[in-house]
Amino acid sequence: MKRFAIKIGLGLFAAVVVAGAGLTQTATAQQPTAQLPSIPVKFGAFVARFDPGGTFTLQGQGWPALNGTWKSTGAEIELSMSGGPGGCDGAGRYQFRVDGSRLSFSVVSDTCTVRRMIIDNSTWIPATETVTRPPRNIVRTAGKSTSSFPKPGTGSGSWPSFRGPQASGIAEQQNLPDRWNGKTGENILWRAPIPGLAHSSPIVWGKRLFVTSAVSSEPHASFRPGLYGDGDASKDRSRHRWIIYALDKRTGKILWERSAHQGEPLEKRHIKSTYANSTPATDGRIVVAWFGSEGVHAYDVNGKFLWKVDLGRLDLGAYDIPTYEWGPASSPIIWNNFVIVQCDTQTDSFLLALDAASGKTVWKTDREEIPSWGTPTVVSTSTGPELVTNASNFIRGYDPRTGKELWRLGRSSKITAPTPIFADGLFVVVSGRGPERPIFVVRPDSRGDLTLPDGKTNSEAIVWSRTGRGSYMPTPLVYNGILYVLGNNGLFDAYDLKSGAEVYRQRLPLVGSGFSASPVAADGKIYLSNEDGEILVVAAGQKFTHVGTNTMGELLMATPALSEGVMYVRSSASLFAIGRKR
Repeated sequence: MKRFAIKIGLGLFAAVVVAGAGLTQTATAQQPTAQLPSIPVKFGAFVARFDPGGTFTLQGQGWPALNGTWKSTGAEIELSMSGGPGGCDGAGRYQFRVDGSRLSFSVVSDTCTVRRMIIDNSTWIPATETVTRPPRNIVRTAGKSTSSFPKPGTGSGSWPSFRGPQASGIAEQQNLPDRWNGKTGENILWRAPIPGLAHSSPIVWGKRLFVTSAVSSEPHASFRPGLYGDGDASKDRSRHRWIIYALDKRTGKILWERSAHQGEPLEKRHIKSTYANSTPATDGRIVVAWFGSEGVHAYDVNGKFLWKVDLGRLDLGAYDIPTYEWGPASSPIIWNNFVIVQCDTQTDSFLLALDAASGKTVWKTDREEIPSWGTPTVVSTSTGPELVTNASNFIRGYDPRTGKELWRLGRSSKITAPTPIFADGLFVVVSGRGPERPIFVVRPDSRGDLTLPDGKTNSEAIVWSRTGRGSYMPTPLVYNGILYVLGNNGLFDAYDLKSGAEVYRQRLPLVGSGFSASPVAADGKIYLSNEDGEILVVAAGQKFTHVGTNTMGELLMATPALSEGVMYVRSSASLFAIGRKR
């Protein structure tokens, strides 16, 4: 049996899979030998077929065909294979149960981690059966009617959503210090403790700063940083409070906090994740937070409840192994009084535009997609606004006014997390799950199917593309004509945006547990946050120059925000304001 690798979740698995099913006979304890019929059955990306003689075959999308033997006694089946990863030469034992046309497995004992990963808690159906999905019920709850909203004031210096305006990650004239230290307080203007766990980033409008968090009733709730291959979900399903905080950005004083929702989480989260991954968004009048299955919640910037929209349970996880659930991470954006969310799940996928004032649905566009985690981006082009989404089946462009699809581009990764960006008149969309790991640079105003044929790396619509170089988690950065791509493993690539020529490839000096936060830039410098709490300062330009490294003393997963001479850094426990002390 061959050993092979497949990227799922936040890591790399070496996996060999075996599974089996049959649906015309119910196994009970009174049946000493339950025969499984040889009809093909499917689960996720896999199709299995059992021969009555005791052999099986299994095929999965992107996986080599597997062979093994099986035997059953009563309600228990024993699965064997040879030549697999360590611990997989022995047999695995599972209870199985037939309910109509569905066959379910639960582990009895199995030392083979990857086999157990696929089979345990899986439910198989006939391969020819079409799954009928119930319609999604979207429920809006409105607060007390209001005739006016707070005046937004000037948007100057604001950082209104994930990675700032249009997710660019750039704010000039910040005059940030090159040195700071979260432990000693050097160039730390203030530090505010933030309860709970969250990977969401801070946002800024005017003198207010907003962050979200999910506070568990489990006192030792945690996440696990690092470069590792486990795709397990956290065991924390305790009662939570989902909170929105407003702070004075000058002092760190909490101005108000609102508990948007309380209860047990409706979905699971990856062990590296939290229940508050999505960055909020504001337009200076309202602030919107999306807490996945716990809904989209809107308040005015003074903390008055406006509305909430319940999207139902959202199941996001491994596209090929549906039992592995990881939770959502895409963030809302606000554009022209629309709140837009990208919601790609195991059961259904859609884009949704809500009226920012009322939460009423303006449009909803269904998508044929598998789970994705990137945030959509809206920009103005010569032929009108375009909304661009990153996803596995297709990167797509839409008219944000109506939700109508304008173009699509295939050959992306099966797992997509980075946000599309727009710079110097070009879209850049990347993803980092192998084997594709593409970078695409796309002209705006394109229409139709832009998918490149085999062997082609550019076209009239695609300026250039590369495979094997896309980032897995961090969103790329375009700064002064250079495209920077940061890998989870600390590889930092620079390309000429217009031509695609490689400027340099550099292994960063401090990788540690890896990089999840996205780079930001100001005044000719790029800021790269690793998960261990070190922020590297790198000079922008044709040559890699490491200016310095600064420690925060706490884990860092969220992307910083920049506003009026201050970098706001959200750690695992705190919110820091970094700047020159006046």
